[in-house]
Amino acid sequence: MREGIVLLSENVFDSTGAEPFDGFVAIEGNEIKAVGPREAARPFTANAGRVLDVGSKVVMPGLCDVHTFFTGWVLEGIGCDFTGISSPGEGIAALRDYACDRPSDEPLFGHAWDAGAFPSGSELRLDEAFPSRPVVVFTSDRGTCWMNAAARERYQFGPDACWAEMIWRMMPDYLAMPEVQARYVDYMAMLNGRGVTSIKEMTFDDYYGFADVMARMEDAGQMTLRVSMMSQPVGRGADIEHGKRMRDRFHGPFVTFSGYNRMTDRGVAGGLAEYVDPYDSKPGMRVAVPVEWDLIERETHEVDAAGFRYSLHCQGDGAVRHTVRLLDSCAKDAAGRLVNRHAITDLECSCPSDLDLFGSIGGICEVYPQIQTLDAEADIESMAIRQVGPERFSRFWNRRRMWDAGARVCCGTDLPLLVPHIGESIYAGCGGYFDDGVAVNQANMLSVGELLQAWTANGAYDCYSEDRLGTLEEGKTADVVVLDGDVFHTDPANVRGIGAALTISDGRIVHDALR
Repeated sequence: MREGIVLLSENVFDSTGAEPFDGFVAIEGNEIKAVGPREAARPFTANAGRVLDVGSKVVMPGLCDVHTFFTGWVLEGIGCDFTGISSPGEGIAALRDYACDRPSDEPLFGHAWDAGAFPSGSELRLDEAFPSRPVVVFTSDRGTCWMNAAARERYQFGPDACWAEMIWRMMPDYLAMPEVQARYVDYMAMLNGRGVTSIKEMTFDDYYGFADVMARMEDAGQMTLRVSMMSQPVGRGADIEHGKRMRDRFHGPFVTFSGYNRMTDRGVAGGLAEYVDPYDSKPGMRVAVPVEWDLIERETHEVDAAGFRYSLHCQGDGAVRHTVRLLDSCAKDAAGRLVNRHAITDLECSCPSDLDLFGSIGGICEVYPQIQTLDAEADIESMAIRQVGPERFSRFWNRRRMWDAGARVCCGTDLPLLVPHIGESIYAGCGGYFDDGVAVNQANMLSVGELLQAWTANGAYDCYSEDRLGTLEEGKTADVVVLDGDVFHTDPANVRGIGAALTISDGRIVHDALR
């Protein structure tokens, strides 16, 4: 039986749009029993099993990361560990030792490869050692890999193109490994430790059997993280029948299925972002590689007609415009708002008029508030201005206009590109700061309260769970986080280190740094 918990704080943020207040949150079982001013807490503190007065630390709903990839994160730690290995000979010896305990017909995987320590042509040594058994060893950032010819033939990708959408043929092999299934527990614990209690997970195609793992974990009561699965078509088109089976199968409190996800364009640095007007760096070019708009339009209408939602990932203002107009053609209710909760992800650069239209039809904007922490300001600004000019750079990350236009702004990380961190998201998403502490486009940023609402209430809406999650209100499910600082009364420039001190999922304490 779960003990009752009462949290007292000078900064209770219920994410309903109100300002933080000096109050309490009472939890009984897996339910929020009461929320109110501090003076009304006595009847609940008298009978609680644990009472925590956290001072000025913020008490708020659990965070929801709306764009994650377990299939990418898990590659950081599976297979043979190459930490400290600095030569092909050492690597081959380590792989042979690792293979001793593996079935002989099983491909070999690894992590933490130091590409800089291996000379050019070292893959030939790997071919000699493993002529028929596929071997793939990733760098820590998964940006490249050491792989043999057998792996290239089986998986049809190479070290120069090993991002998620390219390695899908490998996923059935590594997702079936017992240690990968066990790593999902670590994945949940890592996210819980950062205050995350819900995610929207990208599951390629039919998830290659891993949906069965999710079902078993939920049935066994092992889930501490709510997972809304989205199918990303890569090996084939959007599989509507698969979606219907998933929707019928997963509708519990922890695992659900809501729709599909797809890339449209890509990054501006390589000319792959689609713009309304041509690139400054290459007059006449709006995008280097044309987007598959015919396919995307056909799929979007099929997905919409089947009652699912589609999240389309756009970076350039041209891709955003095309997607807004596409979604504007989908089914709407009598008020002119989208029937299904379609979203645009990332929206690096956008035109204000397109955001206004998207907001008017009830669109969802899934943004990456931490994205600027990956780089120094000068590197990104100089690249963007060289590619598309200062005016378009001034419209990068315009979350302010998205919010003011009435779109539901929510937060994702593209995990493992970024790992959720509430302090860093405020530092960049409210302060506009880059990794080096230089800020740009601050007029495009959100307030702290708005960003926390995006991480909580709006994320719950994006996952169709706003009836039970996302706000601190009586009767809602007890997914709650206590931050280890006061983000409301601290300059965003100084909150980068603030994280989660306590996380409660379904009334259970799943992360506790307060004891």
